[in-house]
Amino acid sequence: MQQKACILLILWLPFSFSISKQTINNSTIALPGCPTKCGNVSVPYPFGIGLDAGCSIGPWYDINCSKSFNPPKPFLSRTNGEIIDISETKIRVKSSGIAYRCYNQTGGITRKFPTLYGIDETSPFSFSNENKFIVVGCDDVSFMTKVATGNLISSCAAICSQSSDLSDGSCSGIGCCQNSLPKGVKNYITSLRSYGNHTNVSSFNLCGYSFLGEHGRYRFHPSDVSDSNFEHRIVETVPMILDWVIGNQTCAEAQKSSLFACQENSICVDSDTGLGGYHCNCSKGYKGNPYLRPGCQDINECENNPCHPYGICTNTLGGYKCSCQHGYFGDGSKFGSGCIGQRSNKASVLTVTYWLYKVVKKRRKCNRKQKYFKRNGGLLLQQQISTKEGHVEKTRLFTAKELSKATDQFNESRILDKGGQGTVYKGMLSDGRTVAVKKSKLVGENRLDEFINEVLILSQINHRNVVVLLGCCLETEVPLLVYEFIANRSLFDHIHDPSAEFPMTWDMRLKIAVEVAGALAYLHYSTSTPIYHRDIKSSNILLDENYRPKVSDFGISRSIAVDKTHFTTLVKGTFGYLDPEYFRSSQFTDKSDVYSFGVVLIELLSGQKPIVSSDTEDERSLAACFLMFMEQNCLHKFFDPIILEHDKDEDIIAVATLAYRCLNLNGKKRPTMKEVSMELENIKLSKGQAIVQSNTQVISTEVGSVSLLYLNSTWTSGDRESTVPSETNPLLHYTV
Repeated sequence: MQQKACILLILWLPFSFSISKQTINNSTIALPGCPTKCGNVSVPYPFGIGLDAGCSIGPWYDINCSKSFNPPKPFLSRTNGEIIDISETKIRVKSSGIAYRCYNQTGGITRKFPTLYGIDETSPFSFSNENKFIVVGCDDVSFMTKVATGNLISSCAAICSQSSDLSDGSCSGIGCCQNSLPKGVKNYITSLRSYGNHTNVSSFNLCGYSFLGEHGRYRFHPSDVSDSNFEHRIVETVPMILDWVIGNQTCAEAQKSSLFACQENSICVDSDTGLGGYHCNCSKGYKGNPYLRPGCQDINECENNPCHPYGICTNTLGGYKCSCQHGYFGDGSKFGSGCIGQRSNKASVLTVTYWLYKVVKKRRKCNRKQKYFKRNGGLLLQQQISTKEGHVEKTRLFTAKELSKATDQFNESRILDKGGQGTVYKGMLSDGRTVAVKKSKLVGENRLDEFINEVLILSQINHRNVVVLLGCCLETEVPLLVYEFIANRSLFDHIHDPSAEFPMTWDMRLKIAVEVAGALAYLHYSTSTPIYHRDIKSSNILLDENYRPKVSDFGISRSIAVDKTHFTTLVKGTFGYLDPEYFRSSQFTDKSDVYSFGVVLIELLSGQKPIVSSDTEDERSLAACFLMFMEQNCLHKFFDPIILEHDKDEDIIAVATLAYRCLNLNGKKRPTMKEVSMELENIKLSKGQAIVQSNTQVISTEVGSVSLLYLNSTWTSGDRESTVPSETNPLLHYTV
């Protein structure tokens, strides 16, 4: 029986507050005479137990303590949302349901259940970015959109072809996918779709699921795709997190009002959700509930003996002071010079002097590291991290000493590559892991922005075909990035300097193209904000020992808001791969990455470099040569002889046809990366003939709109990575 249902959770909360991950356990957490707990859950002021009982700051913070359960359970009074716990900026609530869509063996829908969650727009409550949008299934894609506008908030796709593909604990797209949620989401609706109505996986997976849940509370198991009790289990074990703040004013605005909620000895902190509002924290050296009169209470730091054994501790409001007993001198602190007897002999004085010298030297070293940290953008990076919704939580900060040892003091024999943005060294960490350490060039602010940009971009990405950023180091003269080590050179090396023992066969090239296209489609469509690489080329595609490609070098990449189609910038990229439309307009779109990928495709087809030169002609782009061969119907002269040795003509022509569409001068007529990825998957599944036939009409009608690109002979050969103002015109265009 098909079930159509919709859950509408309206959280009317015009004033709100914030909670940290530590549950409040102060004895003074509620107003006098008001209960502090409902069952096993503490209820701190500004929330209060009872309806209109005067125990909360306002009616929207009333908690209904239902005694029909044993022990009693707390609920938000104006909703049916069951509260699990309340902390300083968060409320953890039980999920009310998940979306699902189930099919029979022939692909017919047997039941479906979409979800709709709404929070009143005037309330200060919102869904926290500590939640993840999760999709479980083997033939499913789910979209989270805003209820009123339909704007995309997040999306994720989970696929697999057989149950053996699934891995316990893995949620990176195979059977399970999870994506981030931006801050400030008030309402959303989820929709589930299937690529093939589960007909290809019906033997072990008939349903797809999507839900919002607290990050880290759900762990994928292969049995989940066939578990008939999955929905109930998720509702019971995976809660959701809500952010709460006070009102919708900033601290500066609220402090002018008599209703300002922060009491004595507390500080006001503006909300970072982008929706306004604030919350209150106790000032340093104070503790308690900052919302309750008379405010936060002084902490007696002297109880923890912070001073030297011969020192005297004096508690002060919000702090303490250390001094030395009579007959001793020093600062009295455990962490400073301590207390030294005045009658110490010369040896003691020398010892103390040497010790003080070591302290000063260490402080100077720390100050120097702090100076480098600030100069290398540490403060800016921290600011960006604080606004990136916790994406960089797994990024490790390495010390300069650790990386110097790993690279043998950055020995030249350890150099793997030198590029426009820095030098890459091979290193080995103390735990035995081999890594690649990228040492950025010591240049101006633009390179500093690129370094920070690369950290932020890579920290958002979790895809097996994108190089993994392990961490960074900011305390050296030039910033350092630490990546996983990819041992098998770049795709450029394998194409243009092939190994006689392991030639690049057509199957290998097609597999690489499929996986790179999938990675780029992931960047464009499956991250919380689309990411445009901007420098797709074969030298930025690394191959591991199994010839699995890894997209790398995100220095000039950009993330873009989901409601934007392009951004305008100074032209950057590598000649031979650069989108001519982007070059002319300085507007980079997702189709610009498609053009660059099209050049990589014809590199794989021809075995030639992106810029072709001869003794009799100016340098010419490989794209120009390909388009001429395509127009003259003599592509067999263009293809690498190695790929023609196998009976794969239909697949090769299909890829060439797709490359032709990617290289269209009109970006709007190029396919999207998602379409490119799907077509390559179909070709890999031996559907090349169908692809060729379906695109015959496309080729015949678009020949006249494709531009041939030539490079002025004054440009040098090699890796042409440049930054060129948009009014410069080194590319000559003419229409076929």
